[in-house]
Amino acid sequence: MATTIRGRTLAAEERRTRDDEGFGGRWLGFLRRLARNKGAFASAIVLIALVVVSVDAVGSRLAPADPTQMLVGPKLAAPSGDHLMGTDQYGRDILSRTIYGGRLTISSSLFGVVLAAAIGIVAGLLAGYLAGWIDSLIMRLVDIMLAFPGILLTLAVVAVLGPGLKNIQIAVGISLIPPFVRLVRGSVLSAKNDEYVVAATTIGCRPLRVMFRHILPNVTTSILVLFTTAIGWAIIIASSLSFLGLGVNPPEAEWGADMKQALTYLNQGWWMAFPGFAITVTIIAVNLFGDGLQDALDPYTKRKG
Repeated sequence: MATTIRGRTLAAEERRTRDDEGFGGRWLGFLRRLARNKGAFASAIVLIALVVVSVDAVGSRLAPADPTQMLVGPKLAAPSGDHLMGTDQYGRDILSRTIYGGRLTISSSLFGVVLAAAIGIVAGLLAGYLAGWIDSLIMRLVDIMLAFPGILLTLAVVAVLGPGLKNIQIAVGISLIPPFVRLVRGSVLSAKNDEYVVAATTIGCRPLRVMFRHILPNVTTSILVLFTTAIGWAIIIASSLSFLGLGVNPPEAEWGADMKQALTYLNQGWWMAFPGFAITVTIIAVNLFGDGLQDALDPYTKRKG
């Protein structure tokens, strides 16, 4: 009986291995491992809901009122059936401002991370594969950027470019470039002596083809994990700049700017901190999803699963 059960278990493992060999099977295996992590699975649902709500067509339907319209309700009204998150000092609906504010905060953060990843991946590939003076030049520039704290670097960029949402996006992107450069460069240095890279070089492939066609696909796992976790840092930086008054102009809704306005009235209306709660939930969800993503993509975890 025990032999039969063991045989069935081995057969099931063999079928799972065969399914994971194909492209579709690999994706199914990845999703299966990700779903086993309850924190990552719950975080993925939260992030999907936030992204969907941040879409203008969806958010405009869910928001009960115009986020910039004053005197929608009584000033500093507590949460009630008419205003689920209460109203602010101008009588504006906080739920509507939280929904619309998430659109700007999340989109700014995503744009900044995409910009940082695009520049950092290219610079890291060039530094790691070509080495020599190119590597020295790129890494010295990265060291200069790392000499400044992230928020201080973004403040310096905004001081040069001027306040505004687009400039904040650029500043966030510039501040997040060094982690991508260092990660990609380290991955390339460990991969460029592998057999598949040596074989591609031997048959005459050009350096750009070797970097982008052969090396980059094999280091995307680490890049994807860093991209996910960098979104949390981008949200903190973008919200902090808006909190300092360098982002959107009133009465536009944005989580960081709304927290600045709420700071004076928290003793009278604790519900005005809901945008800050949204920031906290989003960052926790991003970090938990990043941890689960790393576990799901890690080769050792894959073999263990």
